[in-house]
Parts: sequence; structure tokens; C-alpha cells
Amino acid sequence: MLVDSHCHLDYFVEAEIEAVLARARDAGIGRMVTIGTRVGQAAAVKALTERFPDVWGTVGVHPHNAGEPEGLPSVEALAALADHPRIIGLGESGLDYFYDKAPREAQQEGFRRHIRAARITGLPLAIHARQADDDIIGILREEHAAAGGFPFLLHCFSSGPELARQAVALGGYVSFSGILTFPKSTELRALAAELPAERLLVETDSPYLAPVPLRGKRCEPAYVAHTARVLAEARGIGIAEVEVLTTANFFRLYPKAA
Repeated sequence: MLVDSHCHLDYFVEAEIEAVLARARDAGIGRMVTIGTRVGQAAAVKALTERFPDVWGTVGVHPHNAGEPEGLPSVEALAALADHPRIIGLGESGLDYFYDKAPREAQQEGFRRHIRAARITGLPLAIHARQADDDIIGILREEHAAAGGFPFLLHCFSSGPELARQAVALGGYVSFSGILTFPKSTELRALAAELPAERLLVETDSPYLAPVPLRGKRCEPAYVAHTARVLAEARGIGIAEVEVLTTANFFRLYPKAA
């Protein structure tokens, strides 16, 4: 069994969702986690998890949306939003200095609130990091020093190796998407070979970032198998071993989905 640890099922047209999930099951995908990006979207995420037994969810505010008029939810509000039997994590939150769609101060404040909600609830935080490695590392270290550890993963990892190493040192996990399969991702594959096996997950981030050999197509959860295959090649192990270790890692990070 494989797990798509990060996808956006509510971005698919309603009429397509059942077919998308059927293709995922046919590809051996046993769990899918559909991800929150806005408070107002949380109801749709929860509805999908209630409708399909192999779909779980997270709630949170994406850094792109941290500066929207509705404002950032408080730590307590985030924790309350996650109080649902099918919600297994928070996020995605973090920092994105590439698009800079929200003020950096708002992104940083939102990131810290999600971290504190993760600590209160015990639920893992899915972290979005793009061209903000130093500030991500700094905030993770500060929050750990101030109040202790919390569960988290760096999703759709494509940042520098030092961010991955520092995250693992702080107890975090690293999830690879279809970017791992791209021809120019040589350094990313080298990092995937280096990191501890017990900290690795795979994902699609669908409907984005379709892996080789499907680039240019809309991505969907079934395609996580291609990323797992490349991860196996990078580490010099069999695909069956990658299936076992990434699924075990998923359940260790997200025990609520067991």
C-alpha cells in the first residue's frame, strides 16, 4: 500500500472525484490526505473525509492566504477547527517568499499560530516552504526552544538540503512529490537518498506537479506511485520496501489515520 500524504481533492470537479479515487485505489493507494488552505474551505475538506473512508484531512491557512480580509484564525480557533474525527493534521501553513501573495509578517504570524495549534492538539503540521529556508529554520528552532517539540513535515520538498537536515534534527519528516522525478532534480534525489528512511513520505500535491512520465497532465493521487518508484531508485532499494517504509512513516506521523 502507498499513501498520498498531501493532495487537494476539493480542487477537482465534483463529478470527477469518485473516478479519481477509484483510479487511486486501483493503483494501490490506501490512504489520501486532502489538505486545508483556508478556514472557509474546512467544511468541504471535512465533507470529503466523511464521504470516503480512505480520505482523511487537515485544516489550516496556506501562506498565500494569510493576508486575506477574513484574517488569520487564533491558535484556539485553529485547534477547535481541527476537532473532528477525520481531521488528522493542521496546515498547510508556512512561508512562501517566491510568490509573496501575502505580507511576510502575516505569513510568519500564521506559521507560528499553526505551530502552537499543532502543539496544543498533538496533530502534525504540514509545512509549505518556498524560497524561505532561513526563516523556516529560524521559526522552527525558536518555537522548539520556547515551548518544546511538535509533530510536523515539510511537504512537497524542493528546498535546500540544510532545511531538510535541520527539520529532521528537530524531529520532522520530509515528503517528496512529483518534483523528485523531474530530470533536473538531481540534487533533490541525492538528498532523498541521504535522509533517514524513517522520516520519508510521498505525496502528489495534486492536481499540481504531475510526475514523469505524466508531466503536463493534471496530477491525481494515483500518480504517487511514480514518485515512490523514483524514491526507490534513488535509495537503491525495491519499490515494495518504499511502500512499506513510507506507509509506516505515515502512520507514525499521523496515528489518527491508522
